[in-house]
Amino acid sequence: MAGLHSLTRNPKSKTKRRVGRGGKRGKTSGRGHKGQKQHGGHGIRPEIRDMIKKLPKRRGYGKNRARTVHNARTTYSPINLSQLEAAFSAGDTVDPTTLVEKGLVAMRAAKAPNVKILGRGELKKNLSVKGCAVSEAAKTAIEKAGGSVAA
Repeated sequence: MAGLHSLTRNPKSKTKRRVGRGGKRGKTSGRGHKGQKQHGGHGIRPEIRDMIKKLPKRRGYGKNRARTVHNARTTYSPINLSQLEAAFSAGDTVDPTTLVEKGLVAMRAAKAPNVKILGRGELKKNLSVKGCAVSEAAKTAIEKAGGSVAA
């Protein structure tokens, strides 16, 4: 049976070490330097930060372009004919939702993305394409294989 003398606080409260107030730390109080480097809230700035501050920051140019500069432009997820050949069987319909189900494109903002079918690779199956943008080369290849393209 434990006595009152053996009780401990749960959890143990730890006090933060207060550096630079005299006491047992001596001289630099664990700071290791004199002057600017020993004081809290001050220090030598990293050199790269000064270089970044001097770079021109113009909106609409380069890396710091605002996202609103071309927000009316539609972006497409590209799909090649070779991917359609591997994933679909003859007579299937190809649209953005079926492409998401097959894992060829990822959802964007919980919706099926805009898809553009490009003409790389060969297509030997007749597929009907709906709701996708199609390049000229891909359109001719799909129609040559016996498929159809609907906007």
